[in-house]
Amino acid sequence: MIIKTLTVGPIMANCFILGCKETNEAVVIDPGDETDRILTAMAEDQLALKYIINTHGHFDHVGGNKSLHETTKAGILIHALDEPMLKSLAASAAAWGLAAENSPPPERTLADGDTVSFGKFNLDVIHTPGHTPGGISLHMNGYVFVGDTLFAGSIGRTDFPGGDYGTLISSIQNKLFPLGDDVQVFTGHGPDTTIGREKQKRFNPFVGL
Repeated sequence: MIIKTLTVGPIMANCFILGCKETNEAVVIDPGDETDRILTAMAEDQLALKYIINTHGHFDHVGGNKSLHETTKAGILIHALDEPMLKSLAASAAAWGLAAENSPPPERTLADGDTVSFGKFNLDVIHTPGHTPGGISLHMNGYVFVGDTLFAGSIGRTDFPGGDYGTLISSIQNKLFPLGDDVQVFTGHGPDTTIGREKQKRFNPFVGL
């Protein structure tokens, strides 16, 4: 499998391109900005985009939805609880002194237990609310893409509208930690980590056991 990480936009969000070498089908997780760079990275491996997947609805993770969808016609996928946020990205970004375009509506909404397929691969959808009500993580073959739920040595903010600290801690400890210590965690900002590392309080004082 092809995994490419691009750090995009002024808030430096991580965008991930996952591609199947056999079929050339791909998904993009969290195209926050700089869609030209995303398209160039896909072209390097001759990947055809099947889905745009949003781990949550904050503008720094979905700000590129519109332009990427218009160029590729790929369907947008997001949890139903965060779908309303796609209509107010411009206003949300403006509050930070930044710019973003509102997103087209999703092709379909996601729920806990759903599967997103591309090429020979399947991504399992795990509802991990707390940072936002509709935050999701995507698990596959020893990897999990967690958006802003969990970071290396930290956790997502819960002081934005819809955030809840207790819910976030529960999502991490009860839904992500059981995936296994060796699972590699691709975060929405900053470096990768592993479940095993974040389970240790000396590395992550917020949720470590």
